[in-house]
Amino acid sequence: MTSRVALVTGASRSVGKGVALALGDAGWTVYLTGRTEAPLAAAAEEVSARGGRGIAVVCDHRDDTQIAALVDRIAADHDGRLDLLVNNVWAAPKGFARHHQPFWERPLDDWDTLISVGLRAHYVAAVAAAPLMVARGTGLIVNISSFGTRGYLHSVLYGVSKAGLDKMAADMAVDLAGTGVTAVSLWPGLVKNETMTALMDRGLQDFQGFPLANAETPEFIGRVIVALADDPALAERSGHTLITAEIARDYAVTDVAGNQPDSHRDLFGGGPLY
Repeated sequence: MTSRVALVTGASRSVGKGVALALGDAGWTVYLTGRTEAPLAAAAEEVSARGGRGIAVVCDHRDDTQIAALVDRIAADHDGRLDLLVNNVWAAPKGFARHHQPFWERPLDDWDTLISVGLRAHYVAAVAAAPLMVARGTGLIVNISSFGTRGYLHSVLYGVSKAGLDKMAADMAVDLAGTGVTAVSLWPGLVKNETMTALMDRGLQDFQGFPLANAETPEFIGRVIVALADDPALAERSGHTLITAEIARDYAVTDVAGNQPDSHRDLFGGGPLY
């Protein structure tokens, strides 16, 4: 059977890389994008080593023409086939990891990273990918969002960008109804990425009040996406915002160590999602 084809944006590290690796484990052909060639190429090689086919593509997602050219390349390589788009690319403004200023003390160009890359670029990629999926009557668009939609997290613009991703998936699902294409938004919990792992190695046990012991690995998020893509009833979830830890229980998906990460729903006020 022809390998399914995925595009994972921002895949040289952290969540994007973990998603790509999980897709590789499942035998997918995965196009990985990023701005730095060396780590991107290494991630693509690991996808191939795991049984998939990793293809690294240097792409600046601030440039619409590069995104369009990438999707055109995928269409040409695979006879118009694109089964999955994972919108993950993200860029932090200068000082983001450590700043504590209120929004009026932050530079206005925070917008250029958190919104232009963290929201607009996802819309651009979906606009480019959707025609391929609709033409074939099948496909999945996944936005990597955050609990920052529900409660204050990091900054005003961070929350704006994540809320926009959730609303985007909800409204795209309306336009996609009856096409066979599904759009969803995902809320991972605390992610045990490269930065967090380094902090844990130095003895850190929690991050901003969240325990790291049962945090999600990037590959866990990828495993959840693989399970979503395999679900014959996936269309019923179209337009929904989903919490990775909760969906994992539905699909009996575990993290790489066999553990089941915790949902942060209650920590952010509980209640329904989109």
